[in-house]
Amino acid sequence: MKRIRFVPNAPAEARAIDQPTAMQILTALNRYAQPGEGKVKPLSGEFEGLLRLRVGNHRVIFDETEDTITVHRVRDRKDAYR
Repeated sequence: MKRIRFVPNAPAEARAIDQPTAMQILTALNRYAQPGEGKVKPLSGEFEGLLRLRVGNHRVIFDETEDTITVHRVRDRKDAYR
């Protein structure tokens, strides 16, 4: 299982989301960290090199290495790429 890290601003973004949705996001991240399943897509343009995990109306923007997932953003889809 990959280790999940958050950049300094990401935990505050996750705390701003209602608790049931935040739990869904954390569950989806854990599910992706174990067997690699989830609605993940590589990003392009300004966010090239990062991946996007879709969880309902929220997007988790992250990168990964062989043993670590680093979460950069956790935002509603309308604000995720701004």
